[in-house]
Amino acid sequence: MTSVSIIGSGKMGAAIAEVASRAGASVQILKRSATSPSAARPGFDYGVVGDPIAGDLVVLAVPYTAYPSLLEHYREQLAARVVIDISNPIDFSTYDELRSPSDSSTAAELARLLPEGSAVVKAFNVNLGDTLTSGTNGTTVTTVLFAGDYADAKESVAGLIEAAGMRAVDVGPLTRARELEAMGFLQIIMAALGKTRYESGFALLP
Repeated sequence: MTSVSIIGSGKMGAAIAEVASRAGASVQILKRSATSPSAARPGFDYGVVGDPIAGDLVVLAVPYTAYPSLLEHYREQLAARVVIDISNPIDFSTYDELRSPSDSSTAAELARLLPEGSAVVKAFNVNLGDTLTSGTNGTTVTTVLFAGDYADAKESVAGLIEAAGMRAVDVGPLTRARELEAMGFLQIIMAALGKTRYESGFALLP
C-alpha cells in the first residue's frame, strides 16, 4: 500500500491528504508546530516537524520559503524518497511576479539541495485545493499536471492521482516545472481577482 507523508497542515495539505485517503494510501501529516490550527481527522497519523518521516511519497505542503528549515530536519531522510513540490513561489506582497530564478523553478532548486537518490516531482500546484478535495473541476474530473526526471517516481505520483479518481497528465521533465509554476501563478491571480472561482480553475479536457 502506498504511504504518503504530508509536511504542512494548511488547506492544500488537507486537500492532498483527502486525495491520498481516496487512493487508499496511509497518510501521515506533520504539522509545522504542535499548535497549528488544524483539526485532526480520524485515520491519519499526526505529528510535528522533527518527527520521523513514514511515507514513501513526501509532499511539501508549506511555503517554499520554509524549504531550507525543513531540510535541516529531513535532508538525509528524503534520500530514496519521492518528494512532491506543490509550491507556487509568488511574491504575495505584490502578487506581481514569481520569486524563483528566471531560468529555473522551485522544484529544480529543491532537487539540487536533496541527497542523491531523491526524486523531485512537481505536482498539484496548478490545482486549487477545492478541486482536489472534490475530485472535480467544474463539470469535469480534476486533472493534475506533473513533471519530473525519473519515470518510476512519476509513475508513483500518477498512480496516487488516478487511484483517487482523477486524471494524471505527465508534462515532461523537471524543466517543465517552470511552466507549471507560471500556470499556478496565473490561476491564483485570476482567482484572487474574482475572474474564476476557487472551486474551479484551469481544466484540461480529455
